[in-house]
Amino acid sequence: MTMGEERVRLSFNPSEDPGVKHIKMATAALIDACEDYKKNGDQARLAALAQTAYEEAAMWAVKAATAGMK
Repeated sequence: MTMGEERVRLSFNPSEDPGVKHIKMATAALIDACEDYKKNGDQARLAALAQTAYEEAAMWAVKAATAGMK
Protein backbone atom coordinates (compact mmCIF):
# COMPACT_ATOMS: atom_id res chain seq x y z
CA MET A 1 0.00 0.00 0.00
CA THR A 2 1.36 3.43 -0.91
CA MET A 3 1.61 6.39 1.45
CA GLY A 4 -1.28 8.07 -0.35
CA GLU A 5 -3.47 4.98 -0.04
CA GLU A 6 -2.71 4.79 3.67
CA ARG A 7 -3.37 8.50 4.23
CA VAL A 8 -6.82 8.39 2.61
CA ARG A 9 -7.63 4.97 4.10
CA LEU A 10 -8.41 3.64 0.63
CA SER A 11 -9.67 0.31 1.94
CA PHE A 12 -12.20 2.00 4.25
CA ASN A 13 -15.42 2.47 2.29
CA PRO A 14 -18.21 0.65 4.19
CA SER A 15 -20.89 1.76 1.74
CA GLU A 16 -18.75 0.65 -1.23
CA ASP A 17 -19.65 3.95 -2.89
CA PRO A 18 -17.88 4.23 -6.27
CA GLY A 19 -17.65 8.02 -5.90
CA VAL A 20 -15.82 7.66 -2.60
CA LYS A 21 -13.44 5.15 -4.16
CA HIS A 22 -12.76 7.51 -7.07
CA ILE A 23 -12.06 10.47 -4.75
CA LYS A 24 -9.75 8.40 -2.57
CA MET A 25 -7.84 6.88 -5.50
CA ALA A 26 -7.30 10.26 -7.17
CA THR A 27 -6.18 11.83 -3.91
CA ALA A 28 -3.82 8.95 -3.15
CA ALA A 29 -2.18 9.49 -6.55
CA LEU A 30 -1.68 13.21 -5.82
CA ILE A 31 -0.22 12.51 -2.39
CA ASP A 32 2.13 9.91 -3.88
CA ALA A 33 3.21 12.30 -6.64
CA CYS A 34 4.41 14.78 -4.01
CA GLU A 35 6.75 12.17 -2.49
CA ASP A 36 9.20 12.75 -5.36
CA TYR A 37 9.72 16.33 -4.18
CA LYS A 38 10.55 15.59 -0.56
CA LYS A 39 14.31 15.61 -1.07
CA ASN A 40 15.52 18.86 0.44
CA GLY A 41 14.50 21.53 2.96
CA ASP A 42 12.05 24.00 1.52
CA GLN A 43 10.97 21.72 -1.32
CA ALA A 44 10.17 18.96 1.19
CA ARG A 45 8.18 21.39 3.35
CA LEU A 46 6.12 22.53 0.37
CA ALA A 47 5.46 18.95 -0.74
CA ALA A 48 4.36 18.01 2.79
CA LEU A 49 2.00 21.00 2.92
CA ALA A 50 0.48 19.96 -0.42
CA GLN A 51 0.02 16.40 0.83
CA THR A 52 -1.78 17.65 3.94
CA ALA A 53 -4.04 19.90 1.84
CA TYR A 54 -4.90 17.01 -0.50
CA GLU A 55 -5.71 14.79 2.48
CA GLU A 56 -7.99 17.43 3.97
CA ALA A 57 -9.68 18.08 0.62
CA ALA A 58 -10.38 14.36 0.24
CA MET A 59 -12.13 14.29 3.60
CA TRP A 60 -14.42 17.15 2.55
CA ALA A 61 -15.04 15.59 -0.86
CA VAL A 62 -15.98 12.24 0.72
CA LYS A 63 -18.30 14.07 3.09
CA ALA A 64 -19.95 15.77 0.09
CA ALA A 65 -20.23 12.47 -1.77
CA THR A 66 -21.92 10.77 1.18
CA ALA A 67 -24.02 13.68 2.47
CA GLY A 68 -27.28 12.26 1.08
CA MET A 69 -26.78 8.78 2.55
CA LYS A 70 -28.70 7.66 5.60
